[in-house]
Amino acid sequence: MDLKQALEGRRSVRRYQRRPLSREIITDLLQAAECAPSAGNLRARRYVVVTREEMRRALSLAAFGQSHIARAPALVVVCADPPRSSRRYGDRGGLYAVQDADAAIMCLILAAHDRGLGACWNGAFDDHLVRDILGLEEGVLPVAIISLGWPDESPPASSREGMEAVRWEVD
Repeated sequence: MDLKQALEGRRSVRRYQRRPLSREIITDLLQAAECAPSAGNLRARRYVVVTREEMRRALSLAAFGQSHIARAPALVVVCADPPRSSRRYGDRGGLYAVQDADAAIMCLILAAHDRGLGACWNGAFDDHLVRDILGLEEGVLPVAIISLGWPDESPPASSREGMEAVRWEVD
């Protein structure tokens, strides 16, 4: 699949087949995520892979009851590590760590789509609950819960804002 096809064909999938994802597939997706750019190449991001049903249910509750999180065969919680980035970049380090995580998320989601998998970027959750459920270290910030699985739906394309969102300041 070429890049334009991947960008235009990717959808947020929230219904998954009851078919597990292998560790090999998840590892491939994480390797794709690590191809993302990173401020100072610090890779101020972390990943927590969750396949245990009770943990998926707990994260679903922390995500304000989004049921597809519990039903997905695998979750990847992508976290920013602001302390790591801030050691080099001071106050800007927190922003750079979140940007590092976001870039990795997009690579992971596109790699999932390329493999025929469904994925959904979930950003609505209670940070404190997610931190507690996963036992995250102090300062590590959960950025997104990515639900993953073999799709059991083919969502239509949603409307996308066009070029009117662009402001040109050129000669």
